Order: sequence, then C-alpha cells, then structure tokens
Amino acid sequence: MSQIPPDKSAKATKTGKTQARLLALQVLQQVLADGASLTDVLQRLQSKTDGVNLAMVQAWCFGVLRDYWRLDLVLEKLLTKPLRERDDDVYLLLLLGLHQLRAARAAEHVIVNETVAVTESLKKPWAKGLVNAVLRNYLRQHESLHAELLSNPLYQSAWPAWLVERVQQDWPTQAQTVFDVWRIQAPMTLRVNTRLLSVADYQMQLAQANISAQQHPHVASALVLAQPIDVEQLPGFQQGFVSVQDAAAQHAAVLLNPQAGDRVLDACAAPGGKTLHLLDQQAELAELWALDIDAQRLQRVQTNLARYGEHAAKIHLRAADVNQISSWWDGQLFDRILLDVPCSGTGVIRRHPDIAHLRRASDIQDLQLRQQTLLRALWPLLKVGGSLLYVTCSILKAENENQIADFLQQESSASLIPFELSNGLARPQGWQLLPSQGDAGEMDGFYYALLCKKN
Repeated sequence: MSQIPPDKSAKATKTGKTQARLLALQVLQQVLADGASLTDVLQRLQSKTDGVNLAMVQAWCFGVLRDYWRLDLVLEKLLTKPLRERDDDVYLLLLLGLHQLRAARAAEHVIVNETVAVTESLKKPWAKGLVNAVLRNYLRQHESLHAELLSNPLYQSAWPAWLVERVQQDWPTQAQTVFDVWRIQAPMTLRVNTRLLSVADYQMQLAQANISAQQHPHVASALVLAQPIDVEQLPGFQQGFVSVQDAAAQHAAVLLNPQAGDRVLDACAAPGGKTLHLLDQQAELAELWALDIDAQRLQRVQTNLARYGEHAAKIHLRAADVNQISSWWDGQLFDRILLDVPCSGTGVIRRHPDIAHLRRASDIQDLQLRQQTLLRALWPLLKVGGSLLYVTCSILKAENENQIADFLQQESSASLIPFELSNGLARPQGWQLLPSQGDAGEMDGFYYALLCKKN
C-alpha cells in the first residue's frame, strides 16, 4: 500500500480537516495494511496531532472499520475499474468519503470538496476527478445502490465471511442482531464502587456535574452515560469512586464472590478493571495476586490500583507467564481464581472494530489451545472447595461452552456451580452474554462458567 505522506503544504495548514483526513488515512493504513491494533495506533498519535481534532479522526476511523465491508461493496459498484495496488491510499480516501456521506454529519458538498482536496496532499492530482465523480455518483445513486445490494448476503451481514459463518452456526436466531450491534458505537459504562457510595448517590453527583447517566437494567453497579467524556471529568474518579467498565464485565467479581480472608488470583489481570472490582467486592482479602504476561499492560493495573490508595488486601503484581508456575507461585493454594483468558474478542467488536479485520479463522484453534493450557495449568493451584471463574469476551462456542465441556469431561475434580444472569443465555455449561443495546441493556459479549474443585 502506498505510504500516505504528512501534509506540509501551506494550504494544508489552513484547514485542519485536510490534516485530519490524512491522519485518518494513516491510521487506517496501519490497521488494514500493517495489521496494527487500532487502540495502539491511536494512543501513539496522542502527542503527534499538532492541533488536529483527534476525536474526529478517531470517529472516522471507527466508522470506516465498522462499515468497511458495506463501503467496499458500494465502492465496487461505483468504480468503473479497480484501482491499482499502489493507489490504495486513494481507495482508503474514497472509503472515508463514503463513510462521511453515509453518516451525514456535515453538508454533502462540503464533504465532497474536502475529500477531493486531500488528493493534492497525496500527490495524486489525477485522482481529483475520480474522487469527485465517485462521491457525487454515490449521492445520486445511494438509494438504488442500497436497494440493489440488500439482496447480497455479504451486504446484509457486512462482516468477514468466516466470522459470519461461525456466528450464524453458533447463534442462528441471534446472528443478525449481533452483526447490527457490532456496527453501533458502544456507550461509556461506569462501575460504581458500592463499597464507598451507592449507585443512586453517584448518579446524583453526575447530575450535579451536568453529566447524564442511566442505571443499567440488569447490572446493579453499572451506569451508562448518555455521552462519553474524559475520565478526569468524572466526580471522584481519582478517589476510586468509579471506574470505566462495560456492564458485561461487571459480572465477574460478583460471580467469583470473594470472602474475607480469601487468597485470590487474577490470572490475566490487565488492564485491571476486574482486579479493582474484586477489591470493591471484598476489601478484606488476605492476598490478591494480579498477573499478566505483558509488563507494560500490567503497569495499567498499577495505575488503576493507585487510585484506590491503601487496602487491607496484600496485593502482588507480577509480570509473568501464568503457565510458568515456578517463576511466580509461592506454593500456597488459592481460594478463588479469576481466569479471564486470551480470546478472539468477538464479543467486543463494537468497541474494537479492528478485531474483525485483524482476526483470522485460523486464530481460533491457537486460542483454544492457549485457553486449555491456562485452565489446566491453574487448576492444581486451587484449594479443594475453592472456585475458578472462566471468562472470555468471545461469543464463539469453541472458546466457551465447548472448552468447559471438554475440561469437565477430562477433570474429575471439577464441577459446575449453577448461577443465573438475568440478561444472558443459559447454556449446558455456563452462561453466554451476546452483544446487546437499547431495551436489552447496553452490553458487550461475554461468557462465564464457574467451577468448583471437589475432593
């Protein structure tokens, strides 16, 4: 793919929109061509934007990645012949222009003119007429194009074929709803530290700060903001009153149900949301071990813990490979283990649309092996009578209920602990939460299975 140059022209300095579009193209190029994480790329941009509206760049990138497969089909209809590989930068520019026209947050002629202007910065003046013609043709034909493409199954599902097939196979009646929810921007959801104050009290504090929030219909500790804001604007954030955490993830600490005096392991802890929630649930733990193989990500756990100040629990942070038991374990068994395993992330695509672009069908088998290895490695570290909560942010049965079914068949000392989730799907093993929004409650896709160790 052609490298998209920074725009240093005098004209570019007069319009932040041109610079913003170029920056968005660079981000999309790194994700789609180089396989980089969208989150990582955007984080690296924080100090390099030179006054460009990063929120606008981010919104454009998320929009293109969420709607990529539909935009691609539309563009295929609009182009008289495919662009050359070396002109993929122009192709990305067309996708971005189409996305903005479909989102319709500015005057159509302004979007067209501003998109056309970027061709100068790409040093491809020949593309000016092409971009102008394609976008204006879309405006004339968008209704008929949409009607024509509706009969195309790829347009209806609008996600990678292998992923569509897996989801339809696992959840035939819910699949289209999942596909639709993936295309909707996820809300900012908060978890109130109910050890310090009630949800109603914190909601009142938000209202006093002119921040609108609604209590989640299925998760008692969750508040859903009407609009995302910077965390520093949240009342009491630095005092540990509240954390940002999706409602589905807030089930973990409640289901594990740590008791005073327990020794608890959070095996794959970063970025630390569930670690903090364990402390919310039970401040009188004997010990809390938080492990992660990525030392840099573990630093985020440390940063989050710093907001909570002193705790009765003795907290151990370890940057370690959980499978290398001898490198970190002190030989004492745990009462509770939280095992939030590496997974496909298919339950959080609405938050991380790059997952749908970066993940491959062949990845699932490798992930299954890692999950099995972690589960088998940690099971011997659990006390008899203790419990282990297996968690994924996946909606694929191969990573979830099938994994637990296989483990129960092979491990005679393991049994399921029954529980219920008001907004989940009861499975033969555990509970599945599918991505949802609106009246069903704003929530990512998660899977939970609670295991007890018998004699």
